[in-house]
Amino acid sequence: MANYGIALDLGTSGFRSHLVDLDNNANILGTAVTARHPLPGANIMDHLHYWMNSGSDIGHKIIMETVHNLISLYGQDKMKDIRQIAICGNPIQLSLFENIEVRDLAFAGKNKLKTLGVTSPDRSAHVTTAGKIGIPGINAEAEVLIPPAIRHEIGADALAMIMKSHMLEKDQTCMVTDYGTNAEMGLYHDGELYSGSAAAGPAMEGQSIKHGMLAAPGAISDVTLNEDGTWDNIVLNDKLVPVVVSKVNPLTGQEVKVLDYEVKGITGTGTVSAMAIGLESGAITLPTILNEEHRIKLANGVYFTEEDVKEAGKAMGAIRAGHRTLMKEVGINDEDVRVMYMAGASGTYVDPVKAQYCGMIPRILDEVYQLGNTSLMMAHDLLKNNETLDEMQSVANSISANHIMFAGNEIFEKMYVLELAYWEEGMSMEMYDTMMQMDGLGSMPALVPPKKVVRVVKSDIPDVGGGLKTLEEVGLILKGSFDGCTGCKKCQRGCPERALTVLEKGDSFEINVRSDLCLGTACQACELNCTEKVYTFSQLRSEI
Repeated sequence: MANYGIALDLGTSGFRSHLVDLDNNANILGTAVTARHPLPGANIMDHLHYWMNSGSDIGHKIIMETVHNLISLYGQDKMKDIRQIAICGNPIQLSLFENIEVRDLAFAGKNKLKTLGVTSPDRSAHVTTAGKIGIPGINAEAEVLIPPAIRHEIGADALAMIMKSHMLEKDQTCMVTDYGTNAEMGLYHDGELYSGSAAAGPAMEGQSIKHGMLAAPGAISDVTLNEDGTWDNIVLNDKLVPVVVSKVNPLTGQEVKVLDYEVKGITGTGTVSAMAIGLESGAITLPTILNEEHRIKLANGVYFTEEDVKEAGKAMGAIRAGHRTLMKEVGINDEDVRVMYMAGASGTYVDPVKAQYCGMIPRILDEVYQLGNTSLMMAHDLLKNNETLDEMQSVANSISANHIMFAGNEIFEKMYVLELAYWEEGMSMEMYDTMMQMDGLGSMPALVPPKKVVRVVKSDIPDVGGGLKTLEEVGLILKGSFDGCTGCKKCQRGCPERALTVLEKGDSFEINVRSDLCLGTACQACELNCTEKVYTFSQLRSEI
């Protein structure tokens, strides 16, 4: 009888997993990922709003079905032999997975929580079972290893990138960031950790981009500028290793293939590269792309639009504002940060110099280390050695941590307003710098490329075992019928993500919404477009 384990990274943009052989040093047998997050919404706050507005019963069902379907990709015959599942993620994603209180994470004010009668649950390291969590199709007695949060708002994912980077062993002031939809960041200075979380948006994961996709085979992960003005399209292959596929004139679309490999879209790091090279080459003058079609042509019909420029700019602006807010709150300057650790898919594949050009890492650094998906790595470590759970708790207990809430932070708000003006309205860097000084935030130092860049891993998931599989249809179909609905389909036509379909059911009509494509409470164009005002998004349910 075989004994399998599942390492599971619960990310804001999607889930990533390994199947491991518990009888053979937790060797990785395979890797499976979801194409998107199963809950409606484009970011973590959307997920929270949906959870609270529609109810934890339907939200938890969506997550559990997705976890089941993801694990099923390894084969139904292996489901009964799964003995352990180790997870990692931020406090919100882990709380949604466990179906425990999340309102303490949704509301910052203590008075608000007291009024609601909310008590923060214990988020220490613990072991539960698949049966108690409610994962269908799995042995109910299978252990589920849940790592600790440092504080209730500083989660296991932050702990993972801190431990995997070994930054606490450095004498210099260090910064670490997991580049994703919810950019978790930490600043380690004088023996204390200062953390923050910037809602960068899905562009860093290649989502909300015209041809965007998560880091997967066929995704453009980088572009480079050649002397003749052409761009090299660098694409992730089947092992998630970047390879040059073609050369292209980005303004005319004339393309010369180097490798016969299908290009499917562009991921977050490709987005950063397109922005950096576009600005450097003059193809982009913010916020405009300088050709008649106002789009940069990449490969195989994949292109980059002016809307993509604005969407990416918002994400980059949030990250730079977050980094500089941490520095200002701690009382240090740009030149005091000497080492930068970059985690996640975007942190692994992006060229650090291009990231620095776009404001995603500090402008003066000695060393940059690219770490990969530290959250999935830590989940795998838990399966290799269960004592790692106690070690994580010990490190969490030892860290003196200070969390800075960017929402409502005056420094962050001032900086982010300037970032939006720079990326979306074309404010010059000179004017940006002048406004910074007027607001008492100092000036932006000149950019100095890192002296040392180390890519610790070749890909964000260094070992995919026997191969990588993707769960394309994620989540559930949410359904609802509403008295007074005339079937006009205005809600269907107005859905920006084409997530909604109106079906005839005899004499009535049924609304069907794909949970993974829906933008959730951040959008709700369907409600606004309802002619009869009878449709309510939060009343949609699943029959599964």
